[in-house]
Amino acid sequence: MLDKLCPGNATGTLVCTTQPYQFVNWMVLMNGPISPGVSSSSHHPVGKLFVVGTPIGNLEDITLRALSTLKSSDLIACEDTRRTQKLLNHYDIHTRTISYHEHNEMTRAPELVLRMEQGSVVSLVSDAGMPVLSDPGFRLVHLAVRHKIPVVPIPGPSAMVSALVSAGLPLTEFIFAGFLPAKRSARRKALTALSAFEKTVVFYEAPHRIIETLRDVHEILGEREAVIAREVTKVHEEFLRGSVSQIRNMVKKETVKGELTVILGPGPAPSEKGGDGNSLQAEIEKLRATEGLDERSALKVIARTRGISRSEAYRQLQLEKSFEKETS
Repeated sequence: MLDKLCPGNATGTLVCTTQPYQFVNWMVLMNGPISPGVSSSSHHPVGKLFVVGTPIGNLEDITLRALSTLKSSDLIACEDTRRTQKLLNHYDIHTRTISYHEHNEMTRAPELVLRMEQGSVVSLVSDAGMPVLSDPGFRLVHLAVRHKIPVVPIPGPSAMVSALVSAGLPLTEFIFAGFLPAKRSARRKALTALSAFEKTVVFYEAPHRIIETLRDVHEILGEREAVIAREVTKVHEEFLRGSVSQIRNMVKKETVKGELTVILGPGPAPSEKGGDGNSLQAEIEKLRATEGLDERSALKVIARTRGISRSEAYRQLQLEKSFEKETS
């Protein structure tokens, strides 16, 4: 009897998991369950997949619903079982854990789907925050959806959201870029693609690459207002604020630890830069000289001409002044 089940993906690539009696499930995982709600290999109702948010630093940042879900699940799939076990021990939760990370998800995902088709309830957690978002989990969620297994989100903390709402930068629209590539050529290519958007940009970065990354940001995206959040919700939580070049100088002078969330304020659209390429300060001085306006009135006129709000014009003006002071 086969002791390996090797379901495939859409391209026919084989992935294997240990299940001693499930020969028929190779076709099931390729084509989906025979009937919604019932496993093809048994008469048990299909289980569920809970995607559970866990604390990003402070163990108290977990919802009552998340705790209840983790307690009642049959199995918890963890990015790192040792790290998750600390959380479970803190809340006296004894649910069995199993590893699920980027190095084994190709084989682990179909294994967990088989368990859920037999009625098991599985909770997916990452080391911190919401799974799937720049963390392992996509393959499992995708496969569960494909096999009509209910996927239930249990909302929780997110480093990205926590940093964004504390940054003080415009959030009407923003782009989340996850982790930028580690290799410089690929990173610069990614930043060049982001330069087409005049929106707030947020991404994660490792401490040992942050100085190089900020240099690339400055060269490709230009001087922008920026915030770097680190150790969010932890004892040494810190927000570094200023222009890109200012923050780069800050991190040069001190050792930065922990995963970083980098937020860049929106860059000016091409139409907002002025037909002659003048800076805001230059345009203000021109209006003061020709129209006799004070700075506030001149800024109001410029904002109307550029099609931006007065607050955005003021933000850009302060950024220009900061950059000028930095480079003088």
